Amino acid sequence: MTVSAVIVTYNRLDMLREVLSALQNSKSKIDHIIVIDNASSNDTQRYLTELKDQIEYIRLSENIGGAGGFNKGIRYFMEHTDDEYVWLMDDDTVPTPEALTELLLVAKKRQFGFLASDVRWIDGQRALMNMPAPLNRFDLVPDHPTKEIKLRSATFVSLLMPRDVVQRIGLPITEFFIWGDDIEYTERARRVAPGYLVPKAVVMHKMASNVGSNIITDSAERTKRYYFAYRNKMYYARQRGFMGYFKGQIRIGLELLRLVFWPRRVENRWGKIKVILHAIQDGRRFNPHIEYVHDRL
Repeated sequence: MTVSAVIVTYNRLDMLREVLSALQNSKSKIDHIIVIDNASSNDTQRYLTELKDQIEYIRLSENIGGAGGFNKGIRYFMEHTDDEYVWLMDDDTVPTPEALTELLLVAKKRQFGFLASDVRWIDGQRALMNMPAPLNRFDLVPDHPTKEIKLRSATFVSLLMPRDVVQRIGLPITEFFIWGDDIEYTERARRVAPGYLVPKAVVMHKMASNVGSNIITDSAERTKRYYFAYRNKMYYARQRGFMGYFKGQIRIGLELLRLVFWPRRVENRWGKIKVILHAIQDGRRFNPHIEYVHDRL
């Protein structure tokens, strides 16, 4: 069972070093380590260049976001390797030595669109940015499940996908830039075959703090980022059919109302309201092209 690991990085060299070290210590062999560098500073470029044949290094000429980085990484996996699976992760994702082994054990016994790791923060609690999304929205995922659980979607923080599924569904959408690209992509994969949480495949997501994205409580300087979050939500809600799109718009509308009437102080409240309204307007017309890739096999 051959595997390419794809890591997308941007100006987090200290974290990236730790991730690459963890991959090199994996108990299951990784056949190719593919690093997509979103035009990071010279220190990152110098370090990755010095690794030579330990990795496959692709440096981009500009930062095209996580979505664009994973698009390029999966394309490279399809066009330049013969591996059966691609294992996707951010540059702050530190897998345990057993993580890939556990993913491959499930891969041997199930047909799947994607397998997602159990993502923990540095204190061992679930990473709030990567909470499992069960197929049934009313199900509760135990804190320490003992068997695989069917998922609706998952994030690119340790995600295993089969080559034939990538061939069928195409690549992540570069135009998403950030936020929601992984949700849209795994929902696309799930339409081909089920997705699962693999509880024993544990990774650590070393974010600065264990918080989910929340436009109300987030700082003013991050406001513009939320344009992508809400515009992209409008797009992938539309892919869920009429009722899915209707529910998606309702959820966004409720988030907007909560922001407007939030009783406590909100940094840049009106700036955040404008960003959501702009994203809703653009999201109704947002119709990006899905790229399909030539399979080397």
